[in-house]
Amino acid sequence: MCKHVQEPHAISTNMVLRGRASWYGKYFQGMETGNGERYNRFAYTCAHKTLPFNTRLRVTSVLTGHSVVVRVNDRGPFRHRRIIDLSEKASRELNLQELGATTIVAEVVDSETPLGPTTAPDNLLALCLGDPHPHAPFTTYTVDPAAADVAPMVAAAVPVAAPLAAVAVPVVAPVAAAMPLATPTPALAVAPAAFEVQVGEFATTADAQSVLTKIQSLDPNVHVELANDLLDGRQRSRVLVGTFGERPQAEAVRRWLLVWGIGGQVREVALR
Repeated sequence: MCKHVQEPHAISTNMVLRGRASWYGKYFQGMETGNGERYNRFAYTCAHKTLPFNTRLRVTSVLTGHSVVVRVNDRGPFRHRRIIDLSEKASRELNLQELGATTIVAEVVDSETPLGPTTAPDNLLALCLGDPHPHAPFTTYTVDPAAADVAPMVAAAVPVAAPLAAVAVPVVAPVAAAMPLATPTPALAVAPAAFEVQVGEFATTADAQSVLTKIQSLDPNVHVELANDLLDGRQRSRVLVGTFGERPQAEAVRRWLLVWGIGGQVREVALR
């Protein structure tokens, strides 16, 4: 796609890249790539700005969880803050023909790893939660393999393999404030706060139920419920996930849902 040559990026097998991926196809067929090969849209290859040629990457769509292993043989992309351009063949594995571009995580893998479609990484949640700059358009970081089973930001609280319900904080009735002996009126008690993840606001209960069902299919033990409210005289249905004692726990679950293409926001609520 492009012959621009930059200094190769030092790599390690625990390197992870996160950002937007796009693809290029038949228009470039037969053109010379960055390493001197001819572009073949039917091969599992990709373009990256700096990774050494022949580096192999397992590229996983954050939206679908589908993965493909590709080999770097070209330079690019150089627009729209995208970090990788996949060949036409590889792009089909991540449904890029429809999407055009999508957010991915890419891991450097062993040079003997077979090219083509593959299973998603077992520690996909840990890879996503290990991102030190989640709000940046793209980033490169490393994830310690020894800690791959535990998401770094919630390390002692949220094991990746554990059901989400395991991190939920039981709702406990607030204890009434003690009555000072010399005061005839009770002191005002501040209601304890908790956190939940709100997943969308829907015009119909059927739409909300569809999202709820998808979440339960990902983890049958997760606490998820529908809340129906009237807003300006119209019914609105919200999907609420979990009850968490700390914001980082709720944030970890929000990002876990985002891995599967389910957006949401963390809300603070008062325990009753």
